[in-house]
Amino acid sequence: NRCAPCSLNLMLSQAASEGIVFNSLQIRLCFRSWLAGMLAVLLALAPSASSNISTSRPNILLLMADDLGIGDIGCYGNNTMRTPNIDRLAEDGVKLTQHISAASLCTPSRAAFLTGRYPVRSGMVSSIGYRVLQWTGASGGLPTNETTFAKILKEKGYATGLIGKWHLGLNCESASDHCHHPLHHGFDHFYGMPFSLMGDCAHWELSEKRVNLEQKLNFLFQVLALVALTLAAGKLTHLIPVSWMPVIWSALSAVLLLAGSYFVGALIVHADCLLMRNHTITEQPMRFQKTTPLILQEVASFLKRNKHGPFLLFVSFLHVHIPLITMENFLGKSLHGLYGDNVEEMDWMVGQILDTLDMEGLTNSTLIYFTSDHGGSLENQLGNSQYGGWNGIYKGGKGMGGWEGGIRVPGIFRWPGVLPAGRVIGEPTSLMDVFPTVVQLAGSEVPQDRVIDGQDLLPLLLGTAQHSDHEFLMHYCEGFLHAARWHQRDKGTMWKVHFVTPVFQPEGAGACYGRKVCPCFGEKVLHHDPPLLFDLSRDPSETHVLTPASEPVFYQVMERVQQAVREHQRTLSPVPLQLDRLGNIWRPWLQPCCGPFPLCWCLREDGPQ
Repeated sequence: NRCAPCSLNLMLSQAASEGIVFNSLQIRLCFRSWLAGMLAVLLALAPSASSNISTSRPNILLLMADDLGIGDIGCYGNNTMRTPNIDRLAEDGVKLTQHISAASLCTPSRAAFLTGRYPVRSGMVSSIGYRVLQWTGASGGLPTNETTFAKILKEKGYATGLIGKWHLGLNCESASDHCHHPLHHGFDHFYGMPFSLMGDCAHWELSEKRVNLEQKLNFLFQVLALVALTLAAGKLTHLIPVSWMPVIWSALSAVLLLAGSYFVGALIVHADCLLMRNHTITEQPMRFQKTTPLILQEVASFLKRNKHGPFLLFVSFLHVHIPLITMENFLGKSLHGLYGDNVEEMDWMVGQILDTLDMEGLTNSTLIYFTSDHGGSLENQLGNSQYGGWNGIYKGGKGMGGWEGGIRVPGIFRWPGVLPAGRVIGEPTSLMDVFPTVVQLAGSEVPQDRVIDGQDLLPLLLGTAQHSDHEFLMHYCEGFLHAARWHQRDKGTMWKVHFVTPVFQPEGAGACYGRKVCPCFGEKVLHHDPPLLFDLSRDPSETHVLTPASEPVFYQVMERVQQAVREHQRTLSPVPLQLDRLGNIWRPWLQPCCGPFPLCWCLREDGPQ
């Protein structure tokens, strides 16, 4: 008992005074016992973050903006836009500065986010220019055999909810089968838009499809009207031996097309701009000035119902996509017009959600993540007014598969007491990394029956790992590989190789003005041989193209990247493309309607349930 671990020094001094002599073995045993005791005391007094993580499963709150540029936020360098609540998340948590979306448009990016896989693996891409789902009443969508993180967390006992935008499909064969619905992909609760907010929802001049459809219908009307007049004149003058039936049918068809060109805008508003609660339509069409309060009420209701946890809540903001629906008390308050007003309103919404967490005592037990689905839209312009986001120092924007401005997005994690506050990480990370991160935090494992492209971020966030597990990241535009990046860790270099780039219009403009987005293929893209090479670690704005003359390791870099591309492509399997023509056209029998079609109008509730 003289070797009690808490009194080694006392024991030795007493032994000396009493004339007791210990041999070396006894001293070693005493020291080992003392050391073990001290370690036990230290561990008891100061448990590590990793021990906290291993003994508790956090609540998980995922916040995703729509079309937000990385340069729109204060903590990413904007000093003229007020985003104090998002900035507070960064101050209290971890900020990622090289966070990359898997696609530069919403449908494929969100599919990759939920599944941890490049969208080309799930078929959530197109090969003909239909780059996102075009209609609520289309048959394409996130395939039922894909596994989302919501599905895995639900199996682990999490309450799972999605509030806001979905845009990953709804029906397959009938208007009520809901095969692509969030509730069929692991969410217990859904409130929001099964489609996406669009300029067409408010009959904006910035139109996703209305103006194009009106032009096509007007052209067909003119053709059929000319046919009808020609046949009628030929019949009356006896120059064309024809009965009156073709004249009547062509005239009736022309009238229907003319009517269609007038009513197509109303059709889009009723067909796509609707709210659902789980499987039930609650508003068709939406009352836009009520939407933001309803979303916030729904978030608060979910958090209160599930505060005893664990829960996963994905808040998919309708902000800051056009038509930039903004409440009156935020209009005209920013320095950046309607777009800035909408950004600042979204930041206020983030603050309201954080306040709810505080009031319900959930702050310390909740991991929060904030991001955007891709970069801001440069082409959203009318006259001198900009209605799209700013991507900071990065080249390009929404719709551009390879340029940084289209794919570099905010990435902020906060978990008080676990993640170090104020940490900034410049390693390459991806939206796809959220999948394995939350799955493993929930105590589960990533699926072993498929390729998962995301990597667990927790070691990087905690600081127990110096480098990201991503050595290579591929950058697709539809199903076409436009670029790839290589993190050469031993040199601290981030290489970026562009195989294909869009042709900017007008030349040198930095975007494809006059179009909704830049194309992925065809005459309006350039195929580079040799590919363009940039060193992002020295040139994040991608302004200085490296050549064999200016970069001594040019050919070695090209060879290594192209080898990685070949290895990646060998892991791909052919799958049906959900966004190609057959899966991406409007089908009346798939159209969700809260009344007998086409009488799609209802208002069934005013608040959360």
